[in-house]
Amino acid sequence: MSFTKRFIPVVLLVLLVTACSSSSAPASTQLAVTGDQPEKSFTVEQLQAMPVATASYNGVDYTGVALQVLLEQAGYDPAAVDAVQAIASDGYSVKYDRDLVMLDNTIVAYGQGDTPLSSDDGTFRMVLPDQEGKMNVRMLSELHVNP
Repeated sequence: MSFTKRFIPVVLLVLLVTACSSSSAPASTQLAVTGDQPEKSFTVEQLQAMPVATASYNGVDYTGVALQVLLEQAGYDPAAVDAVQAIASDGYSVKYDRDLVMLDNTIVAYGQGDTPLSSDDGTFRMVLPDQEGKMNVRMLSELHVNP
C-alpha cells in the first residue's frame, strides 16, 4: 500500500476525532454582566480584588465573590434586582429570583479553596449551597440582570 493511501485515512480519522471532541463549549475567561446598565465584563483577577466569599456545595469549598457584591460592581442595586439569569458557555441557564440573589452565600466562584476551579467547572461557577445541583451553574459566562 502506498504512503498516500495509508496517510489519507489517518488524516480523516484525526479530523473526525477533533470535530467530535470539540462539541463542548469552551470556558469563558471573562464573566459578562448584562441588563439595563452598560455591559460590564470581569476577569478572575478583578473578582479576586473584591471581598472574598466562600461557600460549600456537595462537600467542596468554593472561593469567589458574593453575587450581591458583583452586581454592585456592575452598577446594580441588588435590592432592586428582580431576578438574575446565569448563563453557561454551553447555553444552559438558570434564573434566580430576588430571594436567591440576596443570600450572602450565593457566590460566583473562581476557585476551590486556594486553587482555580476544575476544568469541568470552567473559569466561573455559581454556588448556591442549599439548592439542588441544576441551580449551581458550571462554565458560567454571563449574568443577565432583570431589574
